[in-house]
Parts: sequence; structure tokens; C-alpha cells
Amino acid sequence: MTGYKDDEYFVEDGQAWEADLMRPSDAKGVARLFVSVYGNDYPIRTYLEPERLIAENKSGNIISAVARTTGGQVVGHNAMFKSAPYGGIREAGAGVVHTSYRGGAGIFTKLTELLQTKGAQDFGVEGVHGEPILSHVFSQKMCRSLGWISHAMEVDLMPASAYEKEKSAAGRVSALLDFKTLTPKPHRVHIPACYEMELRFLYSELDDTREIFISTEKPGAESRSRFNTQYFDFAQVARIAVWETGNDFAALLANEEATLLGRGALVIQVWLSLGQPWISEAVEELRRRRYFLGGLLPRWFDHDGILMQKVMQLPNWEGCQVHFDRGRRIFEFVKADWQMSKDRF
Repeated sequence: MTGYKDDEYFVEDGQAWEADLMRPSDAKGVARLFVSVYGNDYPIRTYLEPERLIAENKSGNIISAVARTTGGQVVGHNAMFKSAPYGGIREAGAGVVHTSYRGGAGIFTKLTELLQTKGAQDFGVEGVHGEPILSHVFSQKMCRSLGWISHAMEVDLMPASAYEKEKSAAGRVSALLDFKTLTPKPHRVHIPACYEMELRFLYSELDDTREIFISTEKPGAESRSRFNTQYFDFAQVARIAVWETGNDFAALLANEEATLLGRGALVIQVWLSLGQPWISEAVEELRRRRYFLGGLLPRWFDHDGILMQKVMQLPNWEGCQVHFDRGRRIFEFVKADWQMSKDRF
């Protein structure tokens, strides 16, 4: 518990506000804002614990921006943090706006713009990505207005309980994955032949340059896989970041999946580096295990990655509101590959 009540954060509406990087004196206001909107059960506790949030900002693990009224109250928050394997890119998230300052005030967009600019100038951020959820269209429009480009879809990413206080979701919530390059890094990628059409479509609007080759090689006889796994209990989502794939990939994947299912995982994501000329072998193994395509992950391992995913129950396709044509195309080929995954091998 935070000691804050869900309904106690009153802010007089109509005040002028400014977007600024968070100061230590703002941290209590951030915590009160999160509790007022999401309740005391918000799963990422850092934003509910002022001293912890101050420490994370001081270390640079989190870069917080706030909307601060002339009276000094916090009415908006957004952050950049590391979630991809490569630390040079950051995710923008943990966004929240006070209920009295929504509806055209532009707070969320201004905070994200500030983070994008300051992240590149002051913190060496080379690219920014976000997860506009598909239970509404607002965040999709905001990402588009900032020049972010959709490259993947994460199916059933979040439980409905994450949005229970606002009652904005009736089932598990999917998200697009949008990306914007801040520092270009042209490089060579190797894509699996089975997804050549989809990946070439995704690369067609990438805001950077790539040399695209079809993956045809085999892993070396002595090659070994290298990966690490994160598991999010509250969401029942696992993410396996595979830096390198070797001849032991199939056995390691089977063991890791069994462990995750034993923990109650409902969604397993696998991130694979497209820097490996033999990546097709690992993708085909995942397809044999009924994983399906999520899309492209620009700069994920410094080199690009590919998202494969598996869900353990019927996805909440009906709950997806996809606003733009590119997002709809991604939705269509992800759903089609999920459908085919049920009948593979």
C-alpha cells in the first residue's frame, strides 16, 4: 500500500501547466496521480513509491517527464526506460494524465515530445519505441503524430485487470509496437524466407536503411544459444530475448517453455536477432511449436530483431481497435499467422 487513497488527489482544473523533466519534489505528486487513476494495485510499484522513483531517475534507468501546474501539482507523467535487450533504445510508457486535464489539453503528447528530444540530446537515446494499446485509438493517434511507425503487434499483452479502475477493457489487451529512429544505424539483416513478404512490408517504411538478405545458412556444429528471460507475474507474460541461436536452441526452448507454463504464463514472446545468417532455423523451430509472427523489432539487439509469440487461450481479437491502415495490415497478417499456427505440423 502507498498510503494514498484512490480519490484524494484533487487538482483545480483550468490551471496553466508546463512540461518538464521530473524534479525530486514532483515524485509524491506522481505517486498520488498514479493512485488516483489506476489505484493502489498498479503493478509497477516504482511509480507509486516516491523515493524509489527519485533513485531510478537519478541513476538514469528511468527518465520521467511531468506536466506541472503553476501551483506545483503534477497532472501528467510519462517516462522513458530500458526494456529492449540493447540499452541504446528506450521505451516510452508509464503515461498518466489527471482526469481534470484530459480531452484536448495535449499533455501526453507534449510529455512524449519532451522525452524524445531530451532523450536524444542529454541521455544518448538512439531510438524510442512504444506500445499503443488497442482497446482505444488515442495512443495510436499520438504515436502517429510524433512520426512513430508501427512495426509489430503484441497479442494479449496485458490483462483487463490493469485497466479495472477505469473500466476501459473487457478482456486481455493487445498493443502495436511503434518505433522512431533518433540516431540512424544502417546495417545488414537476415530475414526468414517464410516471412519475407511480411518483413519486406514492415521494412518498406522503416526510417533508416537496411541491406536485406534471406537467411539460408545453418548454425555451426559447436554453436550455442544465449538468451535471458523475463516473467511478469501480474500480466502472466514471458519475454525470452535470444541474443544468439545455436544447435541447442530446440532443446533449450522446450525446457524454458515448460518452466514458464508451469509458472502460469498465458503469453510467451520470443525476440530473435536478425543479425544471424542462420536465423531461419530458429524461426522454423518456433513455428513447429505453434508460435506465430508478431513483427519487426528495430534496433532491438542493436541489430534488428523479429518477434514470435504464443498465446495459451483464444486471443481477444474482437477487443482490438486498429485506427490506421498500416496497423490494420499488421493486425491482419498476425491474426492470419496465428490461425495457421493452430494447424502447423
